[in-house]
Amino acid sequence: MELNSQKIRAIAPEMDPLRMGMGWKESDLGKPQIIVESTFGDSHPGSAHLMEFVNEAVAAINENGGKAARYFATDICDGMAQGHDGINYSLVSRDTIANLIEIHAKATTFDAGVFIASCDKGVPAQLMAIGRINIPSIIVTGGVMDAGPDLLTLEQIGKYSAMCKRGEITEEQLTYYKHNACPSCGSCSFMGTASTMQIMAEALGLMLPGSALMPATCKDLEDVAFRAGAQAVKLATMGLKPSDIVTMKSFENAILVHAAISGSTNSLLHIPAIAHEFGLEIDADTFDRMHRGAHYLLNIRPSGEWPAQYFYYAGGVPRIMEEIKDMLHLDVMTVTGKTLGENLEDLRNSDYYDNCDKYLDQVGRKRTDIIRNFDNAFGTNGSIAILKGNLAPEGSVVKHTAVPKEMFQAILRARPFDSEEEALAAVLSKAIKPGDAVIIRYEGPKGSGMPEMFYTTEAIASDEELSKSIALITDGRFSGASKGPAIGHVSPEAANGGPIALVEEDDLIEIDIEKRILQLVGVKGNRVSKKEMNQILEERKKNWHEKPEKYKSGVLKLFSRHAVSPMKGGYMD
Repeated sequence: MELNSQKIRAIAPEMDPLRMGMGWKESDLGKPQIIVESTFGDSHPGSAHLMEFVNEAVAAINENGGKAARYFATDICDGMAQGHDGINYSLVSRDTIANLIEIHAKATTFDAGVFIASCDKGVPAQLMAIGRINIPSIIVTGGVMDAGPDLLTLEQIGKYSAMCKRGEITEEQLTYYKHNACPSCGSCSFMGTASTMQIMAEALGLMLPGSALMPATCKDLEDVAFRAGAQAVKLATMGLKPSDIVTMKSFENAILVHAAISGSTNSLLHIPAIAHEFGLEIDADTFDRMHRGAHYLLNIRPSGEWPAQYFYYAGGVPRIMEEIKDMLHLDVMTVTGKTLGENLEDLRNSDYYDNCDKYLDQVGRKRTDIIRNFDNAFGTNGSIAILKGNLAPEGSVVKHTAVPKEMFQAILRARPFDSEEEALAAVLSKAIKPGDAVIIRYEGPKGSGMPEMFYTTEAIASDEELSKSIALITDGRFSGASKGPAIGHVSPEAANGGPIALVEEDDLIEIDIEKRILQLVGVKGNRVSKKEMNQILEERKKNWHEKPEKYKSGVLKLFSRHAVSPMKGGYMD
């Protein structure tokens, strides 16, 4: 098979001299050209350590007959962006990184790629780009950080911050937690978006089996990066492209794994956006349908007890897949050149699970403490529900495994706010009372870039009185670390004139998670008929005025104008 790089080389006479100007030898020019694209940079713990894996992949490529070229598209950190307007840049950074990778791969032709990232937007951006450029590709994820003292993990900082503001702990205690929550590099040690998307990359068949969410400090991860580099050269010569691997069956497998791990709600933005790049259509309703009846097995924070590093100790993605094997498409192709079923059999016949058990022994746990057996699941209805009604005609997302049972059915009084800052202040000042529904609007893609409502959810979840008696409803999104009665992605969003923009103080809102309902059922504290409510909303819509564009220039202006609905993935179209 003639390599694509050699075809382009034949018609681009400046290619050879420019590469030799970087120190390439003449013998390098005819080898398979492999791009090694990473999010390496001094941006956050999930990316600061990635160069060691880049170097391993490069060495393996060069030792196995290929020629590696390093490229970089550094990502940002949602944690560092929290609490200020920096978080507005989070979702658009995903699309921007995907665009840059497309430029890197298309402007100079490559025969295959190794893609290395760890975190919230870097991993889904690379998956989107892989679908778009469709060259033989393999992903290496940078693993998860260690937990701190007493298994302290970063998602607890929001809770402790709110407790400090309420005077429940001292500044000194908060400072201790802040200074000890991230003891190493890697993604944050809970089942947030970063951990979830690492797992999704493996579940889609684009990673070496068993390599997602390994401890970032684990030497085994360096070996994974080396093996991935060698495999990239093989993929180039085989011509095995992502479109040969990632199919609708692959996405169905990934969604079932998502249900089993109680994955982040942000996956409902990322998986549809990735599918779109592969020419497939997945929306939030696909998640709702597939989560019904799915078994939830994982005891990892924020829904469970243990830090995310324990996930690998318990057997990682392969162990999850073994438990739900009867529900999976085992015939899908993977980046190994073998089917999923063949990969799982190979792992059973290797020392993979024995090595995992050694880690479990060190922390004094057994596998079923972390990953339960299928027949002993925490729940049998997945973890995600899509609620609809006159408040969210296109849908909204709730992670029901994080919602107190008291809030599965409720009628609440609306307390609308046009920004998260106003809502957070009301929660912390005790202006929000049991029975309220905190509405945060104009925080969708068009409104402000769709930031996370992290600090408001943490303030509610850490308040014993409010956590089981109110709900947070928003057209924004949530951190993967969020827990509690939180309903997000309400669509259409307020900036588009969606019904959430029309909610008034003391409107009555009905939530029914089992029946998948989110609707307005009353005004001024009094119930009205469905017909009357619809008439009231129609009248309010006539008097509603679109707000001026929040962004007058730059990438957020582009994003706010071109992002599709969160129910479809929130990507720029």
